[in-house]
Amino acid sequence: MAKTDAILRLTLIVRKLKSQQSTFEEILDFLEVEGEDYGYDFSLSKRTFQRDIQDIASIFSLEIEYDFSRKVYTIAEESPANDRLIEAFDMFSALETKERIPDIMYFEERKPLGLNHLYGLIHAIKNRKAIEFDYQKYWEGITRKRLISPHGLKEFNQRWYLVGLNHEDQKIKIFGLDRLSDLQITKFKFIETDFNLSEYFKFCFGIIRPDGKDDQPEKVVLRFNSFKGRYIKSLPLHHSQKIVKDDEKDTIVELKVYLTHDFKMEILSHGHEVKVLEPSHFAKGIEEELEQTLKQYN
Repeated sequence: MAKTDAILRLTLIVRKLKSQQSTFEEILDFLEVEGEDYGYDFSLSKRTFQRDIQDIASIFSLEIEYDFSRKVYTIAEESPANDRLIEAFDMFSALETKERIPDIMYFEERKPLGLNHLYGLIHAIKNRKAIEFDYQKYWEGITRKRLISPHGLKEFNQRWYLVGLNHEDQKIKIFGLDRLSDLQITKFKFIETDFNLSEYFKFCFGIIRPDGKDDQPEKVVLRFNSFKGRYIKSLPLHHSQKIVKDDEKDTIVELKVYLTHDFKMEILSHGHEVKVLEPSHFAKGIEEELEQTLKQYN
């Protein structure tokens, strides 16, 4: 079977088991129906299905278990990372249907996001290989060569960023993949450190993390009107978000973050639908920013 067919089949099996626990026969029936839409033959033997379970564990990091008493297969445990990966494969599956995609799906025109570098970067991170690449900042017209010990990758606002130790100044730096070119994986291994990507960004909104000794995350209290509050509850601004008050009038949330430019821009994007209650100095900064914006129209 071609690789495309196999990937589609694995994605469909995961989709089926995410929706409900199923017997082997129910999975076969589902694959047969879906195969008609995709134009592929997804039939498989019990032995092939067992290999598919192993492939799903490897690709999606999802463990599929068999309940002998009920004779059903089920997904043991899921995580947000699993969901995002499955979303990507679902998009791939949609684009592989027999339908004429341009007639029913409209894609935004945008520049490449540098995702072609992902495989090489993941390889370098997992094998602790130093990398070298050319990099151009948005505000600079020149390209600079960088030598980096890559530690991880972070997504923000539909873009991917590389997090690594810059060999020149021995500081952690962040690089947008869309501004990275001529990536080379060197033969030099870097020493494994105790750097923890999750801890590094624990109190960050976006990709900016203050590195000053006096920079500390702060408690932020925001009040949203009831309409916007529904969105904020369904899609929290930050993992630390807690609901303080929620009624027909408004929704008040509390979170703990660094007060960075990224976070300020997020608050400003909600306009009159949000008010900063705490801390007062951050509220004052938002007020001044709005006053400067208003002057543009006077």
